[in-house]
Amino acid sequence: MKKALFALAAAGTCVLSGVASAQTASNVTLYGIADAGIEFATHTPGGNNGTVVRVSSGNMSGSRWGLRGVEDLGGGLKGIFTLESGFDIDTGLSGQGSRLFGRQAFVGLQGDFGAVTLGRQQNALYDLFGAYDPMGVGPKYSLNSVDAAFNGRADNSVKYTGKFGGLTAMALYSTGVNNNGEVPGNYKAARDIGAGLAYNVGGFSIGTAYDQIQSATPAISDRAVKRLAVGTSYDFGAAKVFAGYRWMRDDGIASATTAATRNNVYWLGGLYRVTPALSLTGAAYYTDVHENNNDSWMFVLSADYTFSKRTDVYLNVGYVTNKNASNLGLNGAGTAVAGANQTGTIAGIRHRF
Repeated sequence: MKKALFALAAAGTCVLSGVASAQTASNVTLYGIADAGIEFATHTPGGNNGTVVRVSSGNMSGSRWGLRGVEDLGGGLKGIFTLESGFDIDTGLSGQGSRLFGRQAFVGLQGDFGAVTLGRQQNALYDLFGAYDPMGVGPKYSLNSVDAAFNGRADNSVKYTGKFGGLTAMALYSTGVNNNGEVPGNYKAARDIGAGLAYNVGGFSIGTAYDQIQSATPAISDRAVKRLAVGTSYDFGAAKVFAGYRWMRDDGIASATTAATRNNVYWLGGLYRVTPALSLTGAAYYTDVHENNNDSWMFVLSADYTFSKRTDVYLNVGYVTNKNASNLGLNGAGTAVAGANQTGTIAGIRHRF
């Protein structure tokens, strides 16, 4: 009887040892950001004489929570996944069209070759250009306000990402960028293809990205929206400078009668670290529309004070000038009265966990 009990105990120890070993080889991380502030903005559609005061969620960073996992499969190969949910902290509602995991949802394999992942994923512009926008391509008062494709995501996508020393390369293919999936008999409809390269050496960084989305309407699926962007930055230590350019052509993907349009975006800015805790940022963005001169300028000044690695407070001040029918606002296209200039400011707090 004693021998049987000893054998059973030994077997149990081996099982528990195997479980512990498996747990050390894999892990799941819960993470997130909570970002909210109070915003004042003029010339907003539907506001009291165009002026609005509101609690605003996701200003410097989109509020989110997520799960990130990795398992060591041996031989340098790892299984990975990410499930990331956006939300509005002022209302508690899910973001990205009320999707549960609207920010990201993918699974894949990672090794010395890079990573291959499948699911809903960020495009090349989103992956690379946070490094070249003075405001980090935040949801508001940033390059994303000028062109939301810089926060673009693609459903039904296969993606490759590789890092080799100072070089980062990525490529993406989606059979249906907005949950359309592949249209039987027409593989082009709603297709998204993109790629990008970035190179970092010392304080210098330069990158480029291309993104092309086909019309979701099968009859005009040969039409596409094409974007090509180039950005650069240089970090001097106490100061950092940024510059970039984005070309865009829309063949008229909305309908068969929609005319083609083109526009260019140029931006320039800098960051100065006054102290290890306090940083000041300034940026200017110019949109040049070819067909109708609906041009705009957006200027942003930002101060950020860091209490810890997790918590900071910020103050953003912005001003937008709109020509003709341009309705660009500090929160994006359509958030200002057409042809009117907009002034806005946000004071907020951001916590990472």
